[in-house]
Amino acid sequence: MVANTSPKSARSGPLLDGLFAAAAKGAAWLTLLLLVAILLSLIVGAWPSIEKYGLSFLVRSVWDPVQEDFGGLVMIYGTLATSFIALLIAVPVSFGIALFLTEMSPAWLKRPLGTAIELLAAVPSIVYGMWGLLVFGPILATYVQTPLQQLFGKVPYLGALVSGPPVGIGILSAGIILAIMIIPFIASVMRDVFEVTPPLLKESAYGLGSTTWEVVYKVVLPYTKAGVVGGIMLGLGRALGETMAVTFVIGNMNQLDSLSVFQAANSITSALANEFAEAGAGLHQASLIYLGLVLFFITFVVLSLSKLLLSQLKKREGERS
Repeated sequence: MVANTSPKSARSGPLLDGLFAAAAKGAAWLTLLLLVAILLSLIVGAWPSIEKYGLSFLVRSVWDPVQEDFGGLVMIYGTLATSFIALLIAVPVSFGIALFLTEMSPAWLKRPLGTAIELLAAVPSIVYGMWGLLVFGPILATYVQTPLQQLFGKVPYLGALVSGPPVGIGILSAGIILAIMIIPFIASVMRDVFEVTPPLLKESAYGLGSTTWEVVYKVVLPYTKAGVVGGIMLGLGRALGETMAVTFVIGNMNQLDSLSVFQAANSITSALANEFAEAGAGLHQASLIYLGLVLFFITFVVLSLSKLLLSQLKKREGERS
């Protein structure tokens, strides 16, 4: 049978295709223009601070709004340290959750457990912050920080990492809260990408006598490495940009006395949340915007490094084949 195509629909086909292509291209350019506009607005707003401090702003630890003397080292360190601790905890836990749900969990448990993990992502960040300050902080101080100080307090180098009063707030507390917050994102992405691995590949590996870990390490991970790295980067982006939960538990202290993970510190996002509304026009506000610009570049560098890592993995895979 010959399709019944009217001359009107035949004439409108190229027009609709052209409109669709123009709309898609416009959306792509709009996203790029918005990104450039945000970057330019940050540079313009931070220019007084950039002009006065330059790149030395990144290594200055002074933050004194009264004397109008500013440096971003404490906030940058707090942001990077808490995000690193969060990833250090969240990635193995998320990998274990995804592995259990896809390879080891009974069929009746997969859906309710997966749903429960995803529901953790729906909890507002301020709730995590209040819970971390009122409930988790005292528990951390009593059952984690105090024993760690007794165990490693006199050990060289390790003692410096656990020095300071064990009060339950600080870099370690913020890092653990961030880990709890990003686990649902990383675990959900890992679970989804693990499930797209062709069953034939896994069954063939099992048929050759491979263990579950060997199947995951030699079959599932090589097949899904791009999705796994993407999930980790998604979690890292959430950790870098989290505001309210970190503000509650990091201590909000603009000093860097030691490298202890127990000490109170500050992060870029918590500094912006605490001070931006009260900062007057001038160097204080410009320095806060400068911190936002630094966070923008940190995120950009992290995404660039993830892309570079993926390209290197693909290159090595091509060399092996």
